[in-house]
Amino acid sequence: MTRTHPEAADFETIRDWVFDLDNTLYPHHVDLFAQVDRNMTAYVSSLLSLPEDEARVLQKSYYRDHGTTLQGLMINHDIDPNDFLEKAHEIDYSVLEPNPVLGAAIKALPGRKFIFTNGSVPHAQKTAEALGILDHFDDIFDIVAAGFTPKPEADAYAKFLRRSGVDTDHAAMFEDLPRNLREPKTLGMRTVLIVPPNLEYGFAEAFERLDDETAHIDYVTEDLAGFVGAVLDVFGERNMNYR
Repeated sequence: MTRTHPEAADFETIRDWVFDLDNTLYPHHVDLFAQVDRNMTAYVSSLLSLPEDEARVLQKSYYRDHGTTLQGLMINHDIDPNDFLEKAHEIDYSVLEPNPVLGAAIKALPGRKFIFTNGSVPHAQKTAEALGILDHFDDIFDIVAAGFTPKPEADAYAKFLRRSGVDTDHAAMFEDLPRNLREPKTLGMRTVLIVPPNLEYGFAEAFERLDDETAHIDYVTEDLAGFVGAVLDVFGERNMNYR
């Protein structure tokens, strides 16, 4: 059964904390990724000389079927992935505000902390820096490090585990996409799904939303900072200055 409040038995032995980036480390309503999404549509439109509406349909089909738009473009059009990533992440990060509560909570977690993203390291660094949390992470594992194989593919997680040395029996993963938590659950990790308040997803695709298939999801929360703060209760850290 999916829960909303962390239980001691699930977190007291966790020593590695793995966080997705977009719509996970910042709230869904900030809509930073919408800028990336528009850039990807524009890239497809320019590459294939398609009207924007047709380009968006194709982009979303690649995203749905291959895990990322990039993977679909590489398979079907042999594009330069680095050029794509650079253009996709030409966005305005000023829409993000520092989140000192989240930063202090992540810093207080015992063990190592990682960002594991289908985006790029520069994008992750700029995002985390704008949030004021960059210095709290031990490493960023991006799509380049994964050999451009995206989550939810098992190979992406295998490459992350080889590089990080994470012990999945003592690790937790935080994600906003339900399908990206299937493999972590299979590997033995605790899984936490980040959802928008009242499940108001806006224009999200059906596969991006929480549905009735929740066996691979241990916890669901609308408030990442609050959830991590509650996890700290498990370790008796409530006396630490993270509020």
